[in-house]
Amino acid sequence: MPLNIVLFEPEIPNNTGNIGRLSLATGSHLHLVKPFGFEIDDKRLKRAGLDYWQHLNISIYDSIEAFFEMHSDKDMVFLSSHGSKAHWDISYTDNMFLIFGKESVGLPKHLLEQHSEQLFKIPLYSNHVRSLNLANAVSIVVYEGLRNLR
Repeated sequence: MPLNIVLFEPEIPNNTGNIGRLSLATGSHLHLVKPFGFEIDDKRLKRAGLDYWQHLNISIYDSIEAFFEMHSDKDMVFLSSHGSKAHWDISYTDNMFLIFGKESVGLPKHLLEQHSEQLFKIPLYSNHVRSLNLANAVSIVVYEGLRNLR
């Protein structure tokens, strides 16, 4: 029951490192889509991923277009604060692709529009918070998926 975690243009190496560790812990496949806001050999990335990075199931793509060329036929959901449906309403499936945007601006507007039916959010219960940290958001969605698939 593995899941696919997809990060479009991640900017913060510590987040990506922590998500890498989460990917390994959950048996998920990590997909990273360039450009990155850091170098893949960044010390902060490795430190957050500790010594697990070498064991990851990871794929790297040069662009969003390259990612979609390879995976357009896959079951995907998109996570964004602009979603209208909660993440617990996702109909999780084995090998589903969970798509997350970059830390500063999220997913590109054209993806939000093209995939509005597959757009979900993690509900927030305070007007003082715009969004969650990316690594936290990925953890919430992945473990909800694993709970549903068990």
